[in-house]
Amino acid sequence: METFRCRSGNSPLLVSIPHAGTQLPEDMTLRMTTPALALPDTDWHVDVLYDFLDVLDATVLVAAHARFVIDLNRPPDSAPLYPGQLETGLCPTMTFDGEPIYREKEPDAKEIQQRRELFWQPYHDRLRQELDRLRAHHEQVVLWDAHSIRSTVPELFAGQLPVLNFGTHSGRACSKMLSDLLFTTASRTPDYPAVLNGRFTGGYITREYGDPDHGIHAVQLELAQRSYMREMPPYTFEPDKAAEIRPVLKSLLNAALTWCGC
Repeated sequence: METFRCRSGNSPLLVSIPHAGTQLPEDMTLRMTTPALALPDTDWHVDVLYDFLDVLDATVLVAAHARFVIDLNRPPDSAPLYPGQLETGLCPTMTFDGEPIYREKEPDAKEIQQRRELFWQPYHDRLRQELDRLRAHHEQVVLWDAHSIRSTVPELFAGQLPVLNFGTHSGRACSKMLSDLLFTTASRTPDYPAVLNGRFTGGYITREYGDPDHGIHAVQLELAQRSYMREMPPYTFEPDKAAEIRPVLKSLLNAALTWCGC
C-alpha cells in the first residue's frame, strides 16, 4: 500500500504536501457521513499546482491518503497547535465546519495507533531522511510545507483569508532574513495579499523540523483556494487561475533557493 510518493532532488529545497491525498480505507468509508465522503477539508490539487518542482530539482513528498484518515501535520499525541481555538486532531472526527465525519464508530485508541503506524510514521520517517540527506550536501536547506484551504471557514477564522498565508512558527522555524525575503517577494504581487504568521503560524511539520540554528528553515504556505480552484464541490481545478499564481509560487521558491546560495 503506497502511503506517499517521493521524488528525491538535489537542490536544497524539500516541498512537503501532506494534505492533498484523497485515498480512504474501505472500512473507514463505510462508517463516514455522506458530506465527509466529499473530503471538504482536502488541500485540493496542491500537487498539481506545484507541477514545476522538477525544474527546481526539488525533493517532493506527497501524501496519498486523505487527512480524515490521519493528519500528517498534527503531533503524534494530538496535542493542540492553537490552544483555545477550534482545530481538528490527529484523526479528525469533525470537519472544519464542525460537522461529524462518522455516522458510527469513531476511531478508538487502538485504531488511531494503527493509523499512526501505517500512515503517519512512514511519512515522517521519509521526511527526516530526506532532510538529513539534503543537509549533508547543503549548508542551508528550506522545507516548504505546501497547503491550501477555503478562503472562508467561519469555525476556524473570521472573514476572508489573504491569499498567501506564511507561517514560520512566529519566527522560530526559519531565519528572519529568509522570511523577510519571502514576504517582500510576495508583496510585489498586490493581486495576492499576504500575511506572515497570521491565523496560521505553521503546523507540526513546520514546528518540528524547522531548525534554523542547524541549517533547516521551515516555511508553511497556506494558500487560499480561490486563487486556483473552485472552493465548492466538486472542487474543480481552474487552469487559468492556476497559470496566474504559479509564477508567484515559482518566484518565492526561486528566492528561497537564491538565499540558500543556489
